[in-house]
Amino acid sequence: MVINFARTSASTELLKQVFQTIDAQSCPKLFNFHMHTVYSDGKLQPNVLLEQAIAIGLQGFAITDHHTIGGYEAGLAWLENWRWNNPGVATPHLWSGVEINANLLDIEVHILAYAFQTEHSRIKPYLQRKPATDREYQAGNVIDAIHAAGGIAVLAHPARYRRSHFDLIPAAVEYGIDGVETFYAYNNPNPWKPSVIESEQVQNLAQEYGLYNTCGTDTHGLNLLQRL
Repeated sequence: MVINFARTSASTELLKQVFQTIDAQSCPKLFNFHMHTVYSDGKLQPNVLLEQAIAIGLQGFAITDHHTIGGYEAGLAWLENWRWNNPGVATPHLWSGVEINANLLDIEVHILAYAFQTEHSRIKPYLQRKPATDREYQAGNVIDAIHAAGGIAVLAHPARYRRSHFDLIPAAVEYGIDGVETFYAYNNPNPWKPSVIESEQVQNLAQEYGLYNTCGTDTHGLNLLQRL
């Protein structure tokens, strides 16, 4: 599928088109939908992250700090200024993003939210720099809030929890999850590459349940091409 970024203006619809194209070769050189800045538990300043994204040649990405969009907002402001000063130069598309802790099958999982309206009242409880509690901590309510804000909900690194991804993904489907982080490097290899067995298993589950596949480095260090 060929995507014309210039002609596709609606952020959520554009991201849905991109997610339909994601495969094992998409990350980390073309797309990257999981990264952290100093606004949560990462080491990258947003401007340095953006400089790397441009240097790598990313077509699109999302900053997914834990329970805050501070890094995204700082990165977006920097990117808009960079575009203004570099007219005509191709730049990556930056979607809104956040990583949210949630309860699913009585364990804590992480749900990635993308392309949501950052000022929407339903998403606000999850942008307070700390996990939500009580009803708002339940996976179904997290997913509902993301959808209410016009966003896409994705189960992060599904093979990394205390319950099997063969249990968690069907449970997330019951609550309306849109996608899974299919291509993920569970053992932090250098160079980064998705774990073959887990990625194949998750991809098969995504196909079975009609979910989007996504990918991300889950960068916490100083290099967007690595996790740590």
